[in-house]
Amino acid sequence: MRSDELAVMMEFLKARLRDDEAAAHALNKNKDVEALRDRILADVAAKRRLMWWVEKPRDKTAELTTDGTTWKDKAVNLAADVLTDLWVSRRDPVICELVAAYEGHPDFRPEWKPTEDEYEHTDFAKRR
Repeated sequence: MRSDELAVMMEFLKARLRDDEAAAHALNKNKDVEALRDRILADVAAKRRLMWWVEKPRDKTAELTTDGTTWKDKAVNLAADVLTDLWVSRRDPVICELVAAYEGHPDFRPEWKPTEDEYEHTDFAKRR
């Protein structure tokens, strides 16, 4: 996945989480609705933590990168790039899965829809 595409997906997801959070706060208070509101807010907070977890390797790479003037600096930069690529390739699919939950939203892009060959489908009902 291109980093610019991921950035657009992250912005889309951030906006949907703001929408969910606002909707949860707008609910009238009674026992059932309050429990639903609390669950929605907990869900929004968990998704934000996952987004942070996905973005963290990019922050770490910036800390590792040097000015690149010596062979040692160039080696450190190369190692940081390889490590970031590895982290990102393992973490970016999390954003794809979170974004997929908003498929019915008018700003959702068709190319964000996961395809069957992108991941191995697990039928949890058969595992029981």
